[in-house]
Amino acid sequence: MSQYFLAVNHDEASIAEMETMTVEDMQPMFEAVGAFNEKLRAEGAWLFAGGLQTHDATTVVDNTGEAPVVTDGPFSESKEYLGGFWIIEAADLDAALDWAKQGSRACGGPVEVRPFQEG
Repeated sequence: MSQYFLAVNHDEASIAEMETMTVEDMQPMFEAVGAFNEKLRAEGAWLFAGGLQTHDATTVVDNTGEAPVVTDGPFSESKEYLGGFWIIEAADLDAALDWAKQGSRACGGPVEVRPFQEG
């Protein structure tokens, strides 16, 4: 089995939309993601998952020079930001893509699929 990173990406428009939503508005998505998580667990694909704070809560550490530099916010400007993720096991890329399709439906946004490096 291979491991895959399923990344939930948000753009500025989707972040702005979510900021206007109430908990009640978001409840169907929470329930759909919860059901998806349970399906991952039941089928043995679940390794780990998590939702992230918004990108403005980011801190970047760069210790590649003479002294570490710590800055607030994303290191580079981007049109998309990582909002959450799943780490799964799947037989192959096609199986991981099937999981990503289900995850995208559950969370209401695009899901990027990236395999982990082997060994």
